[in-house]
Amino acid sequence: PPGLGLEKGTGAHGEMDESSKEALMEEAPPRYTESPRLPCIPHELKSLLLMLVLVVVALVVVNVTFLLLGLHLSESHAETVLRMTIPGLNGEGTPQQLAMSKKERTGTFSVRDGLNASAAVVYEYSKLLVGYRSWRHRACYITRLDKDNFPGLDAVTETFRRRQDEDAGDKAVPLADRSILGTTINILCSAVPVFWA
Repeated sequence: PPGLGLEKGTGAHGEMDESSKEALMEEAPPRYTESPRLPCIPHELKSLLLMLVLVVVALVVVNVTFLLLGLHLSESHAETVLRMTIPGLNGEGTPQQLAMSKKERTGTFSVRDGLNASAAVVYEYSKLLVGYRSWRHRACYITRLDKDNFPGLDAVTETFRRRQDEDAGDKAVPLADRSILGTTINILCSAVPVFWA
């Protein structure tokens, strides 16, 4: 249609097209080099590698989970031991060392036995027993507890020392069945005979 300026090769529009074509023809097109390609990996190998990685990750997660679970269980079942030093009355006397085990239901005291020796007194509340082991003598002594009236440490220590002195020349018969003893007294007296006090 006339007046729209669409005729071929007429007007300024047509001349501009010709000059831009010539400018483009004079410049050389840019050269593109092909980027290096990775070796082609078959689809089956990709799937196998992916499965292998997933299995390794799953094994690591399972191992870490079991290690953490084991740590938690060992912490929760570990024996709780409370240790404290009890001073004497008005600061007099020697302080007493106490170790308490909630799991074993025991209280273990370290007491002096003479000038340069010590002894261990174990209250086994689950078995209602008190055990005594002096490191100067090669024997242990036990006695039963009254569940309503536990004797004090001084009274128990004095009773055991008297019994120990009586046995110095006596041929008392040691305890044959150690199954009545609790774990702590069994360990404390494992290498020596046990006598009733």
